[in-house]
Amino acid sequence: MKNANWDSYQLFLQVARLGGLTGASTASGLSPATVGRRMLDLEQEVGRALFSRSQTGYRLTQDGQALLDHLQEMEAAARKVEAWRQSGDGGTTVRIATGTWVAWLLTENFAAIRMPGDGFAISLTIGEARASLAYRESDIGIRAFEPEEANLAARRLGEVAYAVYIRRNAAETDERWIAVAEEEAISAYLRWPHANAAAAIVATVNRPRSLPDLVRAGAGKAVLPCFVGDLHPDLQRLGGELAELRHAQWIVMNAEDRHRPEIRTVADRMTKLIRSYADLFAGKRPSRG
Repeated sequence: MKNANWDSYQLFLQVARLGGLTGASTASGLSPATVGRRMLDLEQEVGRALFSRSQTGYRLTQDGQALLDHLQEMEAAARKVEAWRQSGDGGTTVRIATGTWVAWLLTENFAAIRMPGDGFAISLTIGEARASLAYRESDIGIRAFEPEEANLAARRLGEVAYAVYIRRNAAETDERWIAVAEEEAISAYLRWPHANAAAAIVATVNRPRSLPDLVRAGAGKAVLPCFVGDLHPDLQRLGGELAELRHAQWIVMNAEDRHRPEIRTVADRMTKLIRSYADLFAGKRPSRG
């Protein structure tokens, strides 16, 4: 077997993680045809079929999954070395992965997360997909369930409640719904309108951050976490909590890295901040009607 260069392996990681040529093309800046050719070349170099190709995308073969596992271990080792190197020159970065609304809370209270004189920077990755820490893609994540991975450590932060919100003083008989587009609706609360009021959805967005803005503008109603809707002065609950959406919330770290001083410091501060909002997260302080 020839030695495939690291650029080819990095491109393979993008195809594997993003499900095909289109996502890898966007991420790499290469054309889909070039990405496809490079993957064929890589398969020839390693002497194994790495993908099952179809019109719906690229699916990893057993050999492809094995290569992905090996490369993720290499990435984790490289990140560990980089963290060690940075710790010697004061340039450490703590990487936080979280969803839209916890990210909003962190940015609103950023001074409580990183303080003057701290010897580290913060990198915040925002998305609705599950925070992945097994291979040190991030240092700290927020999840809606306790992790099952043996190499992850977690702290329970409390519970999160959800309700339907309308513009304050709007007609409660308004049947129009606002939702995140179905293909982007990863979380249960984002899927709820599609499962329960699909025919009444009049507008969709690709990110949850726009939902309260549209509700405030009178475009319709939406499902929101109670700690978001109840804090918004222009919104009010319509009906009670959607009890089926309630879930626990966890802060998650790699079991080995959690003892690094900068990660422990940030995790402790995040824990203190989120727990200070426990009643709001749990829906115990409904906004005034």
